[in-house]
Amino acid sequence: MTYDVAVVGAGAMGSAAARAVAADGREVVVLEQFTLGHDRGGSHGATRLFRPAADDADLARLTEQARPLWRELEAESGETLFEVTGGIDFGVDDATVEAFRSLHAATGEVLTAEAATERWPGFRFETPVLHQPGSGRLYADRTVKALQTVASRHGAEFRVQSPVHALRVHDGFVELDVPGGAVRAQHVVVTAGPWAPRLLAGLAPLPPITCTQEQPRFFAPKSDGLDWPSFLNHNGNSYGLFEPGSGVKVGLHGSGPVVDPDTRDFAPEPGRDAELIRHVEQWYPGLDTTRSTTISCLYDNTPSDTFVIDRAGPITVAVGFSGQGFKFVPLVGEFVRGLVTGAAAVPSRFRMASHNVPR
Repeated sequence: MTYDVAVVGAGAMGSAAARAVAADGREVVVLEQFTLGHDRGGSHGATRLFRPAADDADLARLTEQARPLWRELEAESGETLFEVTGGIDFGVDDATVEAFRSLHAATGEVLTAEAATERWPGFRFETPVLHQPGSGRLYADRTVKALQTVASRHGAEFRVQSPVHALRVHDGFVELDVPGGAVRAQHVVVTAGPWAPRLLAGLAPLPPITCTQEQPRFFAPKSDGLDWPSFLNHNGNSYGLFEPGSGVKVGLHGSGPVVDPDTRDFAPEPGRDAELIRHVEQWYPGLDTTRSTTISCLYDNTPSDTFVIDRAGPITVAVGFSGQGFKFVPLVGEFVRGLVTGAAAVPSRFRMASHNVPR
């Protein structure tokens, strides 16, 4: 069968792309190698952070561009996907503080360590704390399901247990080898995370993509009365947020071992796990390290941690989100739609060519 657009991968980015393109009137099929809502990629789990970058003007602007799109998705799906809890950055240097004052003067505040400790005693602060009241918590699994529901409503077809073994550009179409025979499409969108490089070899000039298995933990608060905003600790590059029913999630960003996504074991690496426990004991005195549960997630990383959202002929690619892309999910859907239709540009930092330019 021939479609206008075939999307490879039904995680958050693929589902967002399917929703956006199908809403534009295209006939869309989404090919997922596992089942919908599976835990093998980078989209599963209950929550993610929503925080504008403290010192990167472009990313801060794009985060705010995504904010109303989350509200549109909520209205369209009827689901609560984004809750404002406030967010903090701490362990920051003077340059980051000054950049924050410049970028977020109207929406944020800089607190002394003493004032921040009084407000959030579950943390240990030694330097000024950057507070963004508009930051918050995104519901990840709920978002993926909402995107798929809305995309289906617009006519998108989701096929599960349909791994794509190869792509071929032939006679003005892209042919996709899947079980049961080939699928043809005028355009293909690849949102397959760490599986993308093998699929796109020779078809798109991707930068190197490294797959890592990250291992955050949920920790029980020592007191029910503590307030837990979403947070990023620049000392040790940890992040986290409170997840209702589970505790406070804390992870060391981008610290996991390199794995093959097809053979990962989901088990924590003991040395890195012990490092996380020590880090929590040092910086999060309000958490009980004797009551915690490990979890596993997957990152697909570029060398610069910058996303790839670009087009090569009839193939559009959105990969390499490096554990930082979820807050942009509905915006990525819009970017993909623009690339497929030629109606809108994507920021140059996300183009494949930009990854070959030293930063």
